[in-house]
Amino acid sequence: MLTRELVSQLNLLLDTQSIKDYCPNGLQVEGAERIEKIVTGVTASEALIDKAIEHQADAILVHHGYFWKNEDYRVIGMKRNRLAKLLSNNINLIAYHLPLDIHPELGNNAQLGKLLGLENISPLDDGSRQSVLVSGEFPQETSIEVLARTVEAKLGRKPLVERVGDKPIRSVGWCTGGGQNYVQMAAEQGMDAYITGEVSEQTIHTAREMGIHFIAAGHHATERYGIKALGEYVSSTYDLNVEFIDIDNPA
Repeated sequence: MLTRELVSQLNLLLDTQSIKDYCPNGLQVEGAERIEKIVTGVTASEALIDKAIEHQADAILVHHGYFWKNEDYRVIGMKRNRLAKLLSNNINLIAYHLPLDIHPELGNNAQLGKLLGLENISPLDDGSRQSVLVSGEFPQETSIEVLARTVEAKLGRKPLVERVGDKPIRSVGWCTGGGQNYVQMAAEQGMDAYITGEVSEQTIHTAREMGIHFIAAGHHATERYGIKALGEYVSSTYDLNVEFIDIDNPA
């Protein structure tokens, strides 16, 4: 498949033109004109690039790519090494950040909710297409202890858990990745618990004072599933060889 055709189709699927972001979405580094083999992963680290070279991939498809707002523009050090390997091996780098977070079916939030068994998933804050904060509910009430064990079993890592009182859990707000600052909004909108990837010092105070259970389950761990779903979509829709490679990250 022609690279430009695949990127064009994915841009339409993920509605990149209408979503404001902190980095370019779509094709970030141009490589081979045609794509037959794709490696997917959470982040375009040098380790993932090395795996793509080893697997003779024509493209890498990731959630966290390059060229972030306010980063150093110079191509030196780590950035130079990454780009040199991509260019010398003629590998395309295709990345989708916020468009992949918020897609209602393939997105990180949607996939995490599905993995945890949540229902009635919808945007939580203003209901807009660009909402990165979502809500859902369990069919029956559960406890923070049961929810924590479920998160650990599904994501394969022990989360940080802040139990706030004895309130049972039915409604849950969540934002994969670095969404700890949304805990207050989730509490204000009546959520019983909030799940995200990261935690800051003030997050725990907010959860305690606003009476909402809090779970930080890992940035990487909560964002594996959108890119996996997108890769599976590409494989089934375009009959391309797509392989997800998980470069473990405890953060």
